[in-house]
Amino acid sequence: MNSIADKYFLDAPKWQEELKQLRKIALSTQLTEMIKWGVPCYVFEESNIILLGSFKAFCSISFFKGTLMQDPNGILTKPGENSQSVRMLKFTNLDQIRELEPVIKAYIFEAIEIEKAGLKPVLEKSADLEFPEELLQILDRDVAFKAAFTSLTPGRQRGYNLFFTAPKQSATRITRIEKYRHQILGGKGINDCTCGLSKKMPSCDGSHKALH
Repeated sequence: MNSIADKYFLDAPKWQEELKQLRKIALSTQLTEMIKWGVPCYVFEESNIILLGSFKAFCSISFFKGTLMQDPNGILTKPGENSQSVRMLKFTNLDQIRELEPVIKAYIFEAIEIEKAGLKPVLEKSADLEFPEELLQILDRDVAFKAAFTSLTPGRQRGYNLFFTAPKQSATRITRIEKYRHQILGGKGINDCTCGLSKKMPSCDGSHKALH
């Protein structure tokens, strides 16, 4: 198990037992546990397969390539109206998870096989911008982040997109997105002043130097 992930489950303010059971199921498969975007993420050969989530009304497993799954039980749902590839299983009690454990495992193994086959979901592209898959996945699952990013001006979105798409490695793209998460949530562009003292906003006029 992952010691950093251990802390997540111990500190979970809600759905603690349910999340622990979902973790147990995930770790019984071929997946490796990591923490990404502050939540447990389970990967196969460095590719994201599933994500555990805790919300006010439910806890969940999100499948990154859920649109490619057969879903014979008809239990996968879209996280949001504009969700693209991600699909979610929602749970509201421990008994529900235990009852569906064989189904959950089967879905996870199907998701792994989809990854092994190299299949990729067809994602809708912005008319002006082609976002990297890593950003689309975060926008798909994080309502607050999506609201903040889509509220940015087209120029600010374009600036972030150029910065996020530049690295060749997926891990580097994820790191860049995580680094600027707070700034995006604050409605700031990648080159906007963040010191809050500038008289030439959004540019920085060096006023923050007075603090040193």
